[in-house]
Amino acid sequence: MLLGPKSPDRAPASVPLAVAISLGVVISAVMAAPFLGALVWSTTIAVLFTPFDRAVSSRVKSRNLSALITVMVTAFIVVVPAILVTGTLLNEAGRSAAIVVPMFDADDWTRLMDEHRWLAPALQWVHDKVDFPDLMRTATSALATWSGSVLRASFSGMANFLLTFYFLFYLLRDREAIAEAARLHLPLSELEFALIAGRFSDTIFATVFGTVAVAALQGGLGGLMFWWLGLPAPVFWGVLMALLAVVPFLGAFVIWAPAAVYLALSGSYTSAIILTAWGTFVVGLVDNVVYPILVGSRLRMNTMLSFIAVVGGLVLMGTPGVVLGPLLLALTLTLLQIRRDRAATAAGVTS
Repeated sequence: MLLGPKSPDRAPASVPLAVAISLGVVISAVMAAPFLGALVWSTTIAVLFTPFDRAVSSRVKSRNLSALITVMVTAFIVVVPAILVTGTLLNEAGRSAAIVVPMFDADDWTRLMDEHRWLAPALQWVHDKVDFPDLMRTATSALATWSGSVLRASFSGMANFLLTFYFLFYLLRDREAIAEAARLHLPLSELEFALIAGRFSDTIFATVFGTVAVAALQGGLGGLMFWWLGLPAPVFWGVLMALLAVVPFLGAFVIWAPAAVYLALSGSYTSAIILTAWGTFVVGLVDNVVYPILVGSRLRMNTMLSFIAVVGGLVLMGTPGVVLGPLLLALTLTLLQIRRDRAATAAGVTS
């Protein structure tokens, strides 16, 4: 009886409560923005290494200790190869600029047109429209400048690195509590939340092991062939092929195809044929053979949408956008699917 008169006042109170919650969410997002990179990478690593952490926690009863062991193992697996690759790339970048640029000197370009007069109109058009020698100077110079900026930003990079593993520890230790809190606060049923959680982990797995691992394999195979054929700066070109392979619709062929043409125009027909065959049947087929094995049906996203997600994520959010772009798009598509399922269920109940 005493509670009856107060119930009508509760509805208006929900409006300021919603405003306060929205304001808190916005302010919290602004505060978290400087840590976006560390949060994205720590979450990505946490999802990838959750099975390993579960195996450790089943043998080590302390959650703090099991999470610490997982973080240490993860740091060794991720950091050691990254340091080796980055150190090699930094050393190669400056040296490659001096080696690669002379290959596309204007005099050599003119010599190619003189030796292959039947291709002279096409080569002249490319030279006039693209200015390939200047493009190569700009690209190699940009990579060398980027290498220097990495060294200058070492303090910032180290801070971001430490924050990543700091967040990773708590994400691993408290993953059950975090998942339960998300389930309670999101307006989703248990089945819908399970669908979202599955899509979340599947997208991260597909993005990292599918896209990044395949791109690294393509770049490594391409660089290996450049080295075997005696082409200059194989590490430099291998890294570029790997980076381009991350982006849909591009790929390693953007590098090895012009290199094969250059070899053919230079008279190295055997090397050009070998490079073309290797790029087509080995490097090219990696995407069609290895990618489905690693990813399967986990990504479940159209190629055009993948392109928009990866490139758009890179443009808007920088490096974390490689993961965050596909993840946001995948979750949005899943929410639309949940909305359709709810509408279909409601229509079935009404009928």
